Amino acid sequence: MNEIIIDVKNVSIRFGQNKVIDDISFQVERGDFIGLAGPNGAGKTTLAKAILCLLPLESGTITLFGQHGARFNYFSKIGYLPQKNSNLNSIFPASVEEVVSLGLLAAKKIPKVITKSDQSKVRKTLGELGILKLKNKMLSELSGGQQQRVLLARALVSEPELLVFDEPSTALDPASRNNFFRLIRTLNRKKGITIILITHDTGYIGNYANKLLYIDRRLVYFGEISAFCKPKKGGHFFEKTDNHIIWHQHN
Repeated sequence: MNEIIIDVKNVSIRFGQNKVIDDISFQVERGDFIGLAGPNGAGKTTLAKAILCLLPLESGTITLFGQHGARFNYFSKIGYLPQKNSNLNSIFPASVEEVVSLGLLAAKKIPKVITKSDQSKVRKTLGELGILKLKNKMLSELSGGQQQRVLLARALVSEPELLVFDEPSTALDPASRNNFFRLIRTLNRKKGITIILITHDTGYIGNYANKLLYIDRRLVYFGEISAFCKPKKGGHFFEKTDNHIIWHQHN
C-alpha cells in the first residue's frame, strides 16, 4: 500500500445551524490525482479548506503527512490555488516575479526577506512552466491562461508535495484549459506531486485524475474513476451526459 498523506476520519463541519459536511471519511495516497466533484452547495470548497487547516471541524479528525491537523506546521509541503482572483486581484501592482516569490514566505521566519537563492528558485520555477520571459510583466498585463500559470508557479515554488486546486479552469478558454490540465498531469506523473482538484466538470476530469471523490455533504463515492464510471456503478449519481462522457473515456 502507498503512503497515506491525508487521512480524513468522520469529519463534520457546521456553519451556524447548517451542517455542510456530514461524517466524511477517506484517505489520500502519495501520488494520487483526485477529482473532487459534487453539485453546487455540496461542500467541496469547505472540505478542501478543512484539509488545509483553514476551517474548524465540528467532529472528526484530519491528519496531514502523519501530523494532526490542529498541530500541522509544515505548510511549505502544500501548494494551494484558490478560485481565480479570490485572494489576489489581477490588478495588484506587482510583477510576475514578485507574485511568485510570495509562495516562499510561508516557510520563512521573521524578518521575511527574499534572498538571491529565493530569486533563483522563482526563476527556475517560471522556466519549468514556460513563462520565464514574463517575469518582469505586471499580473494585470497577462491573459487568463498566463495568470493561472503564474499562480501555479507561486504554489509550486516551495516544492510542495501536495497541490490543492479550487476550480482552476473556470475563467479559461478551452485551449488554455487543456494546456493547464496537461501541465498539472505532468507534475503529478513526473514529479509525483499529489493533487486534489475541485471541479464541476465531471466529464472532463476523467481525462486526468485517477480517482474521484464525489460528495453531496456526505460521501457519495471515493475510488478509481474507471470503476465508478461503469453505468451500473455510478450512472445514477451524475447527469446522463456527464456519465456518458466519463464512461466512454475509460472504456
